[in-house]
Amino acid sequence: MNFKIETMEAYIKHISYYLPKKIVTNDELVKTFPEWNTEKVTDKVGINERHISAIDETAGDMALKAAQKLIDEYQISPSEIDFILLCTQSPDYFLPTTACILQHKLGIPTSAGALDYNLGCSGYIYGLGLAKGLIAGGIAKNILLITSETYSKYIHTLDKGNRSLFGDGAAATLISTVGFANIGCFTLGTDGSGANNLIVKTGASKHRFLQNDLKKDEGGNFQSSDYLYMNGSEIFNFTLEAVPPLIEEVLKNNQIDKNSIDLFVFHQANKFMLNTIRKVCTIPKDKFYINLEHTGNTVSSTLPIALKDLIDTKMFKEKMNILIAGFGVGYSWGGTLLKL
Repeated sequence: MNFKIETMEAYIKHISYYLPKKIVTNDELVKTFPEWNTEKVTDKVGINERHISAIDETAGDMALKAAQKLIDEYQISPSEIDFILLCTQSPDYFLPTTACILQHKLGIPTSAGALDYNLGCSGYIYGLGLAKGLIAGGIAKNILLITSETYSKYIHTLDKGNRSLFGDGAAATLISTVGFANIGCFTLGTDGSGANNLIVKTGASKHRFLQNDLKKDEGGNFQSSDYLYMNGSEIFNFTLEAVPPLIEEVLKNNQIDKNSIDLFVFHQANKFMLNTIRKVCTIPKDKFYINLEHTGNTVSSTLPIALKDLIDTKMFKEKMNILIAGFGVGYSWGGTLLKL
């Protein structure tokens, strides 16, 4: 899907993020999985540690902390916010909508709209698109986009593959009619034929009750319908097929050539996948950003966390062109251009 919005411009104005206090290092993982060593984990996935939510800490709790941090850090009045978008695949309840609860807890006016949307690693891109559409349609002027995920609660303790990759986290972004980064045109895509390759099968309406079918696969990794399952090789293949044309379409839709892109910031899945994508897309190392060493794969929050870190380390310069892209569960993917 490709579309252009030529009316009122939308900008990223501010970003903050929250990471849970508990940290699981590779050394701790190796104690559970002695067949590994710390160097092996670090070299392959590029992650040294990941933050894990507390037992009683939900995605809604983390979203609240990220949003409150944004409000405090940039002295934003909640009364200025007129829409809340929450991206999560681990909502506090089936109903009510977690975004509605956040409206009340943050003191945002009851005249504001609020909704949850269920997406994974492409979620931030889709959220930017939704926010831009709300601004272009004259529906809202200051949108609070929150991404918050607690995948750790879906991962079995014996699932060494997923435990090494995923961390929990939340990010809050204020999108407005003014800001530091103009949001360009979008390219989005969907292929539901890959749904079973990254899935939690039980718990919702399709398979409501637990299956208790824990088993060990050919690689010695434990799998269960009751926990997060990821077919790593299929996800890797999907990414290599989807991302290169995605990048070309983003460039085309924004009428910019590849050499004019100053920085490529992709969903921080793992180092091996990112480096492979970089080589396939022939992107120079000095234009390709990786920052998952201390957070792991935080799903929909990897992109705003990366952007915030770039801001804090003063790597952003005026008039830079930043191409951002997300891809994963669904399958779902998307990209856009940020002009500083």
